[in-house]
Amino acid sequence: MVEMLKPSGTVTARPEQFEQNRRTRVPVTVVALGVVSLLNDLGGDAVTPLLPAFVATIGGGPEALGIIEGVADATASLTQLASGYLADRTGRLKALTFAGYGIANTLRPLLSLVSAWWQILVIRFGDRAGKGVRGAPRDALLADATPPPLRGAAYGLHRGLDHAGAFLGPATAYLMLSRGISVRAVFAWTAVAGALCLVVLGICVKDIARTRSLEPPRLGLPGSKMYRRFLVAIAIFTLGNSSDAFLLWRARELGIAITLAPVLWMVLHAVKSASSFCGGALSDRLGRRAAILAGWGLYVCVYVGFALAAAPWQVWLLFALYGVFYGLTESPQAALVVDLVEEDWRGRALGTYNAVVGLAMLPASLIFGLLYQRLGAMVAFLAGAALAAFATLVLPPSPHRLPSP
Repeated sequence: MVEMLKPSGTVTARPEQFEQNRRTRVPVTVVALGVVSLLNDLGGDAVTPLLPAFVATIGGGPEALGIIEGVADATASLTQLASGYLADRTGRLKALTFAGYGIANTLRPLLSLVSAWWQILVIRFGDRAGKGVRGAPRDALLADATPPPLRGAAYGLHRGLDHAGAFLGPATAYLMLSRGISVRAVFAWTAVAGALCLVVLGICVKDIARTRSLEPPRLGLPGSKMYRRFLVAIAIFTLGNSSDAFLLWRARELGIAITLAPVLWMVLHAVKSASSFCGGALSDRLGRRAAILAGWGLYVCVYVGFALAAAPWQVWLLFALYGVFYGLTESPQAALVVDLVEEDWRGRALGTYNAVVGLAMLPASLIFGLLYQRLGAMVAFLAGAALAAFATLVLPPSPHRLPSP
């Protein structure tokens, strides 16, 4: 690269070098949104590993857990469709993101007051509605802030910080429980993490200016055949991917004590956090499809493992491998959605993608819960593995290989 010398002898890069350097760094907005997700999951995942056993203590079983998690995920998905449209229609990505985080973090502490499983269902309904409101505009904000060659890495960094919060949440819950603090008090404590999340979002995250058509965005799916094929593959895969709460239920059956459930959740999210950036960056270099196929193949192996597991040590190993599956797939899948559609379709495309995942989770969790309760863990987990294996045959190719940053 040709450089210009100041009279003093100081080396100064050409303007295009600064532009190149700017394009090879993950933007500050991405980091700030990652911290927001970290704080949100610090509270949310202090709750998640405790819910299956908590549902059991107030009279619920696997079917009740399936209803709670299935309805919750379906709610998030339906809301994603509306929020994705509003993101493209208004361009107010930060406002929608703030509303979603605000709803979830207001309702979550109310779990400390419940006395029946249906009350958990109501609160989880509202919590997941908040997730649906924030998901598409937040992901569109990440895409708008990031140069195309870095999108996989940016989504990976965001997911990594998100999972770091999901590690710290169970760690905090475990420390509180080990000191004699009640499960209900842990639920109430999540209000602190939620308040910090909203403060950081309000102060540190800035909207990105978008070039939008004066015409209101059209309803429906983007015209890309590859995008629609991807949605079909995701739907099939998700039908075999029920709520992770069932993994905790299986862990309890295999001898993992309730006091160790937060630690098990920590292991899962530590691996997710460590592998997410690598999975996103890998998809930038080798293509989205290669990373996703590797993750889905690992998922099949993990579910077969849960079907055949017979000892607590196997549960720990399987949870760690399950974390690698997430690292290999979450960021590449979101980046592939952005790759397959035009810019003015991003909000709707991301919202539809998340909606398909959540809507498929409703029958997935309900069916898995019924199979689990009536035919046993082996049948339920093997059925999930079979559907995931079939989804790999439908997954479309990456549209192109992006240049390395």
